[in-house]
Amino acid sequence: MPIFEYICQECEHKFEAIVLGQQKARCPKCESKRLAQQISKFAVASDSSSSADSAPSACGACGDPRGPGACSMN
Repeated sequence: MPIFEYICQECEHKFEAIVLGQQKARCPKCESKRLAQQISKFAVASDSSSSADSAPSACGACGDPRGPGACSMN
């Protein structure tokens, strides 16, 4: 399933959304359909066992350095 990143042109909220088929994404904050699709970064698997290579990347939704989904952690 493709995951797309957007910035809402109404409230400037940044978010990710799974969009299937002909569905259109909406801003989860203000429900606007006026969105700007962003270029997504993606993870690449590596055979290296180096700890620097295995460190999680920042959360795509909030930029938290603890990794994806960190913004929903307590």
